[in-house]
Formats: sequence, structure tokens, C-alpha cells
Amino acid sequence: MKLMWSLLLLGLLLAGSFSVAQEEDGEEAEEPAEDAAVEDEEAAADNEEAAVEVEVPEGPGTEAGMTDDRQPCAMWMVGVPGTPGHSGHLGRDGRDGHDGPRGEKGDTGEQGEKGEPGENGDKGAPGPRGFPGNPGLKGAQGESALLYHSSFSVGLTDPVPATNVPIRFNKFFHNEQHHYNDVSGKFHCLLPGVYFFTYHLTVYTKDARVSLFKNDKPVMFTYDQYHEGNVDQASGALILRLQSGDEVWLQIYGDEDFGGVYADNTNDSTFSGFLLYPDMGELVERRRRSVGVSRH
Repeated sequence: MKLMWSLLLLGLLLAGSFSVAQEEDGEEAEEPAEDAAVEDEEAAADNEEAAVEVEVPEGPGTEAGMTDDRQPCAMWMVGVPGTPGHSGHLGRDGRDGHDGPRGEKGDTGEQGEKGEPGENGDKGAPGPRGFPGNPGLKGAQGESALLYHSSFSVGLTDPVPATNVPIRFNKFFHNEQHHYNDVSGKFHCLLPGVYFFTYHLTVYTKDARVSLFKNDKPVMFTYDQYHEGNVDQASGALILRLQSGDEVWLQIYGDEDFGGVYADNTNDSTFSGFLLYPDMGELVERRRRSVGVSRH
């Protein structure tokens, strides 16, 4: 009996010291609360399944209907605590939880950097025709074409001595602008525009073949066959568009056998021309250029 009480006291002391050691170790090596809870639930389930009522087998010393009054030894004797078991396996992942409530709207972020320009889009369909606009202001009065003049009328005093060269008319009826040069025998164009030219020639002593030239190129021919004892007349007229710097003249075309252009005190041979209307566009542009040059 004394031996039993000694063993009981020893067991109580060992159980108390082991409990204190377990508490210290549990505080240092405590696993997450979530894993421990899962393990406890699994352990509890295992214990419930394993917990079955132990039936007392019927023996020779027992009678049917009688219960065993014996109590487990733990009621009268405390055993030595067993060693801690190994940690169980991690439990399975739990089910996904429900979505939480929507959070509050966050603060507006800073404005980002400006992106690169995109490509040009396709051309859209034309819109409807708009209403007519209001009439513009009246422009300034332009220059009149009547302000520009160019004309001449000249004649001969003697028969023409040479061929294949400009005829030098030395008798002046009109040359106010001096656009006809009696030294060269040529009309020099200073005002661009449309001109009218005409000539009336006396033919005597031989045949006459005359051509009107523009810038070294013949543009018109006149031929008169002389009849002995008669005084003939040859004439021609045409309209030309000239630019500034163009030249127009008359000359005998061929050898001396065609040099029958004649003039004396009673027989005239004349050459005339005048500006019908100027080329205003070119004149305005030329004036602008001249004004720009003078300013510089």
C-alpha cells in the first residue's frame, strides 16, 4: 500500500513538471491559429468516431443483467504521461470565402504623360453645300488700258537699195513713243499685248517680194509682179501678240531681182503699227517686280 502511494506522488510530480515544460515549449513553437484549429477539428472527429461503448463480456462470474461496478484505474491511480505525438499532416485547403464588401473609391491618380499623336483618320464624306457668302468689298479702281499707248507710222523717201536686211523707213508720220527705231529699221515692243501691223508699198522698175519678220522669223509674205510702164501697189496686214522685247520689221526677201520697193516725192511706201490692248496681268506683275527692286 505504501508503494502505491509513493508511485502516485511521483506521478503527480512528474505530470506537473511535464505540464510546465509543455507550456513553455508551446509558447515558443506555436503554429498559426488557423492550422491548429484545423488539426483540433480533425482530432475531435477521429475521437468521436473511435469512441464506442465498451461492452463488458459475460464471464463465469457474471450474471445476465448485472453491471460491472469496477472503475478504470485512472480513478485511483495516475499513470506516467506519454511522450508528445508527432505533428499531423496539413489539412486540406478550405473553401473560398465570399467576396468582401466593395471598398471606398480611391483618390484620383496623377495625370499621365501625353501620348504620341495618332495616325490621320480617313477623309470624311463631303458636307452639304453651304449658303452663299456675303458680297465682298468693292476693290480699288484698276488701271485703264487706255493709259498704255504704243503706235508708229513711217515711210520711205527713196527706193530700197538692199535686200535681205530690215528696210529702214526714214520718214516719220507718227512715232510719239519712239518705239520704232529708224537706225535698225525695227519696231521694239515695250508693252506686252496685241498689236496690229499694216504696210502699203509702191512697186516700180522690177518685181517686189516683201516679208514681215518677228524675232528673225518670217511670218508673212507679199509678192507683186511688175508690169513695164505701170506703177503697182503691194500691201498686207496682220495682228500679232507680242511680249516685252519682241521686234517686228519688213525686209525684201530674195536677191536684187525682187527689190522693186519704190518711193519718191509723189509715191509713198509706208509701214504702220499700234497696240490694240495690253496684257494687264504681265504689266502688273512687272510693276510689282520693279517696285520690289526699288525698295531693296
